[in-house]
Amino acid sequence: MKAVIVIPCYNEEKRLPLDKFKEFVETHSDCSLLFVNDGSKDNTLAVLNDFEKEHERIGVLNLPKNSGKAEAVRQGMLHAIKTNPDFVAFYDADMATPAEDLYAMIELINKKPYHAVVGSRILRLGGNIDRAFMRGIASRVFANVASRTLQDLRIYDTQCGAKIFRTSVAELIFEQPFITNWIFDVELFARMIRQYGIDAMYEKVYEYPLSAWRDVHGSKVKKMDFVRQISDMYKIKKHYKLNSRYEK
Repeated sequence: MKAVIVIPCYNEEKRLPLDKFKEFVETHSDCSLLFVNDGSKDNTLAVLNDFEKEHERIGVLNLPKNSGKAEAVRQGMLHAIKTNPDFVAFYDADMATPAEDLYAMIELINKKPYHAVVGSRILRLGGNIDRAFMRGIASRVFANVASRTLQDLRIYDTQCGAKIFRTSVAELIFEQPFITNWIFDVELFARMIRQYGIDAMYEKVYEYPLSAWRDVHGSKVKKMDFVRQISDMYKIKKHYKLNSRYEK
């Protein structure tokens, strides 16, 4: 098994938990890390270049101009695919998702015939999902709108920043630029529905309930972004011609 994990970075100089990333790559010999600097205006690129020298399985892709998270992830995934891994993943730079959960997701897709395994911040007994109350409320509203957009797909969490794909699947769904930025995750599901059909989503995509997740100080998502995201959902629905079962 070989997996490449793409980590998009924009002005992350003071937030990158480099010690934890180094520990992860040193303890998981089947994984490589690819940091994508998305035209950062601070010292992120220099920090990443220095970090790259510490381990042969740590790489850096520099995008001179800021393109937004969606394009940074897409460029990183396409770059990772060129190394012929079995799986490619993307993962948030702040490690809000525990590294042990990420690796458990990688092991799961290696053992099961899934197209994708996606992290899910499911509130449940035995889990430690720590997020602000109002953001939690907004996330449930968003999730319901996302579900209706995606042909009433029964998905709990489209937006978790930890997702892993078989390389053959990633080649198809990351080939073209996204029409949205912050909710490109929803587009990924839309592309898989268009490629494989809605029924296949229940067999080939697995939502992995995270053991823990926490809001990390410095998030770039603002309150007004929620309104923009709902508007972008309409663009996705029309662009990918997704009709809910209530509209058929």
